[in-house]
Amino acid sequence: MAAFLQWRRFVFFDKETVKDQSENGKNFQLPVGISACDSGRGHIIWFLTRSLQLSSFQAYKLRVTHLYQLKQHNILVSVGQDEPGINPLVKVWNLDKKDSGSPLCTRIFPAIPGNKPTEVSCLSVHENLNFMAIGFTDGSVVLTKGDITRDRHSKTLSLHEGNCPITGLAFRQAGKVTHLFVATLEKVQCYTLSVKEYPRIELDTHGCALRCSALTDPSQDSQFIVAGDECVYLYQPDERGPCFAFDGHKLLTHWHRGYLLLLTHNNKSPSKSDYGSRQTSPTEKHILTIYDLDNKFIAYSAAFDDVIDVLAEWGSFYVLTRDKTLYMLQEKDTQTKLEMLFKKNLFVMAINLAKSQHLDNDGLSEIFRQYGDHLYVKGDHDGAIQQYIRTIGKLEPSYVIRKFLDAQRIHNLTAYLQALHRQSLANADHTTLLLNCYTKLKDSSKLEEFIKSNESEVHFDVEIAIKVLRQAGYHSHAVFLAERHMHHEWYLKIQLEDLKNYQEALRYIGRLPFDQAESNMKRYGKTLMHHVPESTTILLKRLCTDYHPSKDSTDRDSLDRPANPEEFIPVFANNPRELRAFLEHMIKVDPFSPEGVYDTLLELRLQDWAHEQDPGVKTSLQEAALSLLRSDNTVFDKALVLCQMHNFKEGVLYLYEKGKLFQQIMHYHMQNEEYGKVVEACKRYGDSEVCLWEQALGYFARKEDNCKAYISEVLQHIDENNLMPPLLVVQTLAHNSTASLSVIKDYLINKLERETQQIEEDERKIRQYREETAHLRAEIQELKTCAKIFQKTKCSMCNSPLELPSVHFLCGHSFHQHCLESFAESEAECPTCTPENRKVMDMLRAQDQKRDLHDHFHRQLKCSNDGFSVIADYFGRGVFNKLTLITDPPGGKSGAGNLEAEFTLNSAAVGTL
Repeated sequence: MAAFLQWRRFVFFDKETVKDQSENGKNFQLPVGISACDSGRGHIIWFLTRSLQLSSFQAYKLRVTHLYQLKQHNILVSVGQDEPGINPLVKVWNLDKKDSGSPLCTRIFPAIPGNKPTEVSCLSVHENLNFMAIGFTDGSVVLTKGDITRDRHSKTLSLHEGNCPITGLAFRQAGKVTHLFVATLEKVQCYTLSVKEYPRIELDTHGCALRCSALTDPSQDSQFIVAGDECVYLYQPDERGPCFAFDGHKLLTHWHRGYLLLLTHNNKSPSKSDYGSRQTSPTEKHILTIYDLDNKFIAYSAAFDDVIDVLAEWGSFYVLTRDKTLYMLQEKDTQTKLEMLFKKNLFVMAINLAKSQHLDNDGLSEIFRQYGDHLYVKGDHDGAIQQYIRTIGKLEPSYVIRKFLDAQRIHNLTAYLQALHRQSLANADHTTLLLNCYTKLKDSSKLEEFIKSNESEVHFDVEIAIKVLRQAGYHSHAVFLAERHMHHEWYLKIQLEDLKNYQEALRYIGRLPFDQAESNMKRYGKTLMHHVPESTTILLKRLCTDYHPSKDSTDRDSLDRPANPEEFIPVFANNPRELRAFLEHMIKVDPFSPEGVYDTLLELRLQDWAHEQDPGVKTSLQEAALSLLRSDNTVFDKALVLCQMHNFKEGVLYLYEKGKLFQQIMHYHMQNEEYGKVVEACKRYGDSEVCLWEQALGYFARKEDNCKAYISEVLQHIDENNLMPPLLVVQTLAHNSTASLSVIKDYLINKLERETQQIEEDERKIRQYREETAHLRAEIQELKTCAKIFQKTKCSMCNSPLELPSVHFLCGHSFHQHCLESFAESEAECPTCTPENRKVMDMLRAQDQKRDLHDHFHRQLKCSNDGFSVIADYFGRGVFNKLTLITDPPGGKSGAGNLEAEFTLNSAAVGTL
């Protein structure tokens, strides 16, 4: 029970007298003889509109005792008398329809419980128009069920009987269940109308006076209010609810928009038998009080002279007094009420009021901020931070953070930052600040609770949190966050750089997906190899062959491609043993490994070969290195450089031969002064490059050692194949001080003998050509001066006897005309001699062109300032390319004269016989 004396009093309503605008602002005067009042649908009965336009109609001949205006329908229910005596009539009026200028009366029936006449004490109508309850002074309640506006669609029954007058009736609708509260002077009861036989529950053993009951709105769960002289009780359909100790004799009770209105006077009623409580002295003062039951304060309280009734309409309370004055109590706006509370620092009450007035979140947030500022100034930092937390989402966090940073209230700041994270409104700076608060307070439990919370509860920037924890030395917490949120790089960085837990880092990499495992091994492979070489090598073997994350998972899909082992070779710096094992494993598993794998393995094997002292092991290492070279998987240039660096003779020679670098083979043997192998190389590769013999002769000629035997062998081959002019041979050997004339004696004699034989042969051919030339000239002269007799009897084409017409050529060939036309390309040339003639003509044209080109080249070279560019231009056009011409004529004949004569004979035709 709450004592109203402890409640704060406010003036949340403005009192003013209603003015009549049509009477120049004079006070509005109520009609005389008001006996019943009600409000709803924008009217105060008598039909008084908001613009104070008063209208009326005669409902009864004598008087009106009760009125009930429905809120959801424009239906008015009245109780009154048309004739003297106790015979009240109930009339139902449809205010939307007119009958001779008055509202249409749709139903009239007498209000009598049973057969005995009695007066009506109270009236209530259900908003769905299906129920109407009438209370009587003899304790009876009559219920009309059905359409209350029509006689034939409803029935009337007696619901309640008793001895005490009925003082209050109210319908309550909750879903499909309908209840009727009944209040008397001694009891409060509730009927369930939606159940057959209408069960009744007695809620209390004391009642109230007439007009001292009301029903709250649905926001207050539609409770039934009963106002006694000492307390106000609230009832549910099945039990009594809260009780409020509001003292004073109650005259009137109303509920409107969350407010409870009580009209009282201090003098208590002499007896409860005076159920009406209306008979007051003309000058008696009434106290009107408006309570806010939710927020526990008095919104308004004032004294009025002899109040007739209080009505609620148009958002205000209207007070009717017997002096015909109408007062209006208009509620102040919410902001004004809040400001009044702020001035008195009643922030809790302001918050409750704002919530009950359904103020938006922005308005509530501002109240919380002001309340927080007030508590902060008072030094109540704990209370202030709780209010600031309620502003999250509306108030800028920096406003709060700055206050508590200046006050060095880390505990409070931590609480605010935690709430900020729980509402997922924290940014990276807030996360950094919160973690720093935890570390400053050394509150490991709170820190663990924060980082181990579910993502649905707390949201924060994980990467920022990891950085802060790492910087503060909370490495285990940072590792937990990194692993939980799959920040692989941070996890490995902390494990390797801070915790030095190399084995755990390696295990973690082995559990990652392929792409991430590959990238992290490239980044941290050298560090891991330095500290845990064996385990790192095993993981790299997996990564480059058939990698699967080492998790307990059924997902074992094979990779589209393994990692490139060549990219991991730098990881093995300063770990040649592990590198060798890795490379050996790769070429064994995958013979088509990248060339870099083979090149690196070759380098390792050559290093081992170079440092090995045991002949047996050295031989096996040599074979192993050669096997790599023979595999054709190494890069030629790299392999050659490696073999040369390690002086691996067999490999160098193999690669020279493989690359057809025969001159390099010669030079290699020359550098090592292996004379016999120099000659052997000339014999093996001299056919491919004849210049090797010349180089060998020059090499031996420059040697001061006794190389006569090698020089003789070389000269013999040069002589047999005519590879060098004798003069060049003599000049070359002149550089050797130990070589005497006897070394080239045989070579010179043989050379001179062959030259002599060649001269004799040339002279013989000259004589032969001269004789042939003279013979051809005589034959040409004969053809020019003498007649030619054709004695051929057969065709040279088909070898058949000649028949006219036939064709004879000066060369002596004869043809049928039809054979010549069928097979000859031109009638002016002999088909048999044409191929040979064309070959001779092409040779002559080539000689003329060559002679002209030679002269033109020399002229350009002589006139040009840059002779090299002229030569380069001719080289680019292919002028100096080797040209082979077949010049030997058939029958062993040669010479220009012979060719010209034959051509002349073959081309001269005598016509058709």
